[in-house]
Amino acid sequence: MNRTLTRIAASTAVVALLAGCAGLFAPSGPVKPFTYSAPAQPEGSSGYSPKPGWATTRFAVAAANPLATDAGYQVLKAGGSAMDAAVAVQMVLALVEPQSSGIGGGAFLLHAQGGTVEAFDGRETAPAAVNEQLFIGADGKPMPFYDAVVGGRSVGTPGTVRMLEMAHRQHGKLPWAQLFVPAIALAEGGFKVSARLNTLLKDEKYLKNDAVAAAYFYKPDGTPVDAGSTLRNPALADVLRQIASQGSNALLTGPVAQAIVTKVQGHATNPGTLALSDLAQYQAKKRDPLCADYSARGKDYRLCGMPPPSSGAIAIGQILGILNHTPAATLPMVTGLGGVPGSAAPTPSADWLHLYTEASRLAFADRAQYLADPDFVQPPGGSWTSLLEPGYLQARAKLIEASGPSMKAAQPGVPGPVKTAYAPMAEQPEYGTSHISIIDGFGNAVAMTTTIEDAFGARLMTDGGTGKAGGFLLNNELTDFSFAPTGPDGKPVANRVQPGKRPRSSMAPTLVFDKASGQLLMSGGSPGGAMIIHYTAKTLYGVLNWGLNAQQAIDLPNFGATGAPSMLEENRFAPATVQALRARGAEVREVPLTSGLQAIQKTPGGFFGAADPRREGLVMGD
Repeated sequence: MNRTLTRIAASTAVVALLAGCAGLFAPSGPVKPFTYSAPAQPEGSSGYSPKPGWATTRFAVAAANPLATDAGYQVLKAGGSAMDAAVAVQMVLALVEPQSSGIGGGAFLLHAQGGTVEAFDGRETAPAAVNEQLFIGADGKPMPFYDAVVGGRSVGTPGTVRMLEMAHRQHGKLPWAQLFVPAIALAEGGFKVSARLNTLLKDEKYLKNDAVAAAYFYKPDGTPVDAGSTLRNPALADVLRQIASQGSNALLTGPVAQAIVTKVQGHATNPGTLALSDLAQYQAKKRDPLCADYSARGKDYRLCGMPPPSSGAIAIGQILGILNHTPAATLPMVTGLGGVPGSAAPTPSADWLHLYTEASRLAFADRAQYLADPDFVQPPGGSWTSLLEPGYLQARAKLIEASGPSMKAAQPGVPGPVKTAYAPMAEQPEYGTSHISIIDGFGNAVAMTTTIEDAFGARLMTDGGTGKAGGFLLNNELTDFSFAPTGPDGKPVANRVQPGKRPRSSMAPTLVFDKASGQLLMSGGSPGGAMIIHYTAKTLYGVLNWGLNAQQAIDLPNFGATGAPSMLEENRFAPATVQALRARGAEVREVPLTSGLQAIQKTPGGFFGAADPRREGLVMGD
């Protein structure tokens, strides 16, 4: 699929209907009307499909589904900004990749304009009526994960739409309403179900229990909609029309909000407390980005990411910073399975993986101890950057035995003069998400990671009060809080449930700059729960330290450690590598690690975009 795709006319009814509200949130000055034509729709991949990487000269957009990428491409082609394209891409993802993100979830977005980086926080919030015992069962113990996920209990106040609205007011060039035309046209005219969505529906255990979702995603015989079949979503189209004309208030107040609350509170076995007041009072936030210096191969870079409640930028900065105080940079890659399964492309060596996973354990120990919503917890040493101070990272690196055994488990450090009085959060499952990277023809860049948490979220689908077929899924984001509010010592966990609080996230949208010139070098990120940190760190290390292009770095096998076990992507490492790690005493698990990385890097001739071969992503641009 590329920009020369055969196109079919968009629904003229959609364009005409939105024409009347084209001025909503429109920047001042004349704007050429945006027209959209729906592309031909090939089936997407569900396995490992090698990607070539894509060179462009003026702009590029990378997203997790070809239809979403194409919507962003058409917006950029019409003179839209990176921010305009991000809105269009997200709305199409809500339709074609509903299991991962959408208007019922949350997101983090980084925007770069010249040398200015801004961080927009659209993370979900806990309802006002929750308490710290939200996920404690009748037996006094933390609930089993899916007992907590499925139903209304886990649903947080969605923030994506209000955050996008805030960012678009500052950085949009096209009118807000026009950016919904692609998603509405596809929802009404239908889109072809991808092989990935079909596969996930086959494996899904809980979605059929929701009547709205069952009627939309499954056939009368209980089997999922076929890959390649056409699926229409008139309910979502109607809700998107309302948001296009009225802004985020259409989602967070009025009939749509009432439908969300009714769905959450009315769950038969696991109701939640989300209320109309929670939705109406939700505020997206603009935060200071978290930037840190990084050196590789004699060059100095500036890595910028989201501050807490995201843990992504801090954990990545710690891992890379700790590695710089070890022999990691002197270790070459080796020839193993690598690349496409069965090939002999280079892979990280066992010695390098030992250093990386040890650095990871140290970073994740700090993450469990300190990181949570900054409106509720204080950073150690009075600043989150205390966790990235070179002296602190050097001291942490001394805990790694480069030629010795694995530490297996790490303890948090003391980065500031006073240790905060929190208990570390126990490890628990974390899933979901999608990533979008965009660089426009004006030099602006977006890195946005967006989520409803677990695949298909809370398994609740609402038609938004439209009475039509389809709708949108609600998040289960509250399960990113610690289920246990206190540690064994009785101290509170920083990331415990509290009213109005934003759960800690691993989302790691990242922008890379040349430190000396301030020039943007790359936008990237990934889905994948807690492994987002490792997927993104791998890509950064591959590009900055190993001199790979973004596609080669994304193609590398995945690896990482969030606790004691070292995790390696199954069938991607030579047996000798696995055995060498085990010989150091590490518990090694070879498991599926399905990243969904997207990245765009600056090149002398323009840009080079890359998408993960493990999913159906695509890059387009001119």
